[in-house]
Amino acid sequence: MSIMPAPDRYAVIGHPIAHSRSPQIHTLFAQQTHQHMTYGAIDVAPEDLALCVREFFDAGGRGLNVTVPHKETVLASSGSLSERARIAGAANTILKQADGQLLADNTDGAGLVRDLTHNLRVTVNARRVLLLGAGGAARGVLAPLLGLMPRELVIANRGVDRALALAKAFAALGPVSGTGFAGLDGACFDLIVNATAASLHSQLPPLPPGVLGPTTICYDLVYSNGDTCFTRWAREHGAAQTHIGLGMLVEQAAESFYLWRGVRPDTAPVLSLLRQQSPH
Repeated sequence: MSIMPAPDRYAVIGHPIAHSRSPQIHTLFAQQTHQHMTYGAIDVAPEDLALCVREFFDAGGRGLNVTVPHKETVLASSGSLSERARIAGAANTILKQADGQLLADNTDGAGLVRDLTHNLRVTVNARRVLLLGAGGAARGVLAPLLGLMPRELVIANRGVDRALALAKAFAALGPVSGTGFAGLDGACFDLIVNATAASLHSQLPPLPPGVLGPTTICYDLVYSNGDTCFTRWAREHGAAQTHIGLGMLVEQAAESFYLWRGVRPDTAPVLSLLRQQSPH
């Protein structure tokens, strides 16, 4: 009688982590694609990150997802970086390669683009895009957004210097500029992407109402049960569409799953189930 081998182990690490939907998403992916694996959640403080990553893989772990606040610092715990992680300066996925080396990758931008273009049918080409924030989340989605060839992409941040530095770092990839929030007066955009952490704290970036018009689409990278502060503000000020980051969450998870397992899951039924659980 043959003995079933132990399932391959995967997990998401962050601090805090109890709110994460990644275990549910990857469990659904595994069931759908008949993969023999488990996926858990590990709460790890920043000072314990390197040790946690090493111990997870030393114990036979196959892959990790990485969330706040570890996406940038986890790069130091990886043997090599994908081009996406190098450009973003952050990683949300780690996989153990055949030679035992750890590769850090970033699927956040791919997840956002997939949700925008495939699920939501949003056109970015030749449109004016406003990206709010200049931290790790903004870095992770900037190159993929510029790859969609917007007419222009403006990065707005409380600290103007960070916005200008980020725009300079990505200038070779497309028409990108940086400014403070006050510099947005008189400008109107087709797509506004909130990559700040403000929604996590029920706060709003100090935006002038004129940045959106009756055709503007607003997207918050944060996902929650229903509206975020940002999407509520956008709807109240007449935005054509508002979306939370649930689709991005599922799509970036699918990209990670594909990197680990070589199988691309169907995201539509998983996203539908999560939306039923989080009415928007």
